[in-house]
Amino acid sequence: MYQELKKRLRGSIAPVVTPFNEDYSIDFETQEKLINWQIESGSHAISVCGTTGEPSSLTTEERVKVMENAARVINGRVPFVPATGSVNFDETIYLTKKAKEIGADAVLIIVPYYNKPSQHALYDHYKTIAETVDIPIIVYNIPGRTAVNLHVDTLARLVKDVPQIIGVKESNKDFEHINRVLLKCGRDFNLYSGIELLCYPMLAIGGAGHISATANLLPKEIADLYNDWEAGNIQAALDHHFELVELNDVLFEDTNPAPLKAALGMMGKAKPILRRPMALPTQELQDKLRNILKRHVDLPENVVSK
Repeated sequence: MYQELKKRLRGSIAPVVTPFNEDYSIDFETQEKLINWQIESGSHAISVCGTTGEPSSLTTEERVKVMENAARVINGRVPFVPATGSVNFDETIYLTKKAKEIGADAVLIIVPYYNKPSQHALYDHYKTIAETVDIPIIVYNIPGRTAVNLHVDTLARLVKDVPQIIGVKESNKDFEHINRVLLKCGRDFNLYSGIELLCYPMLAIGGAGHISATANLLPKEIADLYNDWEAGNIQAALDHHFELVELNDVLFEDTNPAPLKAALGMMGKAKPILRRPMALPTQELQDKLRNILKRHVDLPENVVSK
């Protein structure tokens, strides 16, 4: 039933930032421009309200509005995979239902953070969501943010019992764990990298693509990493990988998406504004970021980015 969707949901799923105005309201006009730029640059799918979209800084209704605006702008041109997960189960159900109503192709649901649920509780969590809302699900495993790791055996059990679960975004630096995901869940299971330096290695073991924050700055290059690999241009894909290492590293010297929003400001693509408790990086880090970013894009001279 989901095989065709799994084939379509391959490549670079761009996790678009949530842009803000000076008064911290959501800048929907800039969101539209960013999404159009992503699609025109070759991103294979769009996601919003994931980690890069600052979902914890948004109200539930603001998340709905961000999803609705994104769906309107995308208009079926590429698959749409909004993130609907939350630490609150009822909120997750509500957002997932809304995503289905607006025509999302699938949803990205994070392992619940802070509560540190057990493995059998995580199994019950995802199974109940799938039983409540019939929409394809990509599990989002990011133990560095959630303080709990979804074990491979738990994921494999879910994949066996819950047909709606079509893939996993692994923001997990344990590459042994990642290898075992495909071993236990099946090599046709859609494995996406959520760690920038693992985008290429995950393709090498059979991954379906990546959900990389760096796509916000270099959408074409991040998409081409997948395109070259898929076309058999292995050396070109490997070149992309190493060309991006320094930029990927500096983007995570402060908490994502703080450096990313600073960089978007430098590029004149979005106002460099985050909602508290997040804040822009130190000036020292911004200067370092600017120097590295200049190697990849021509930065406008007249943009105030701090």
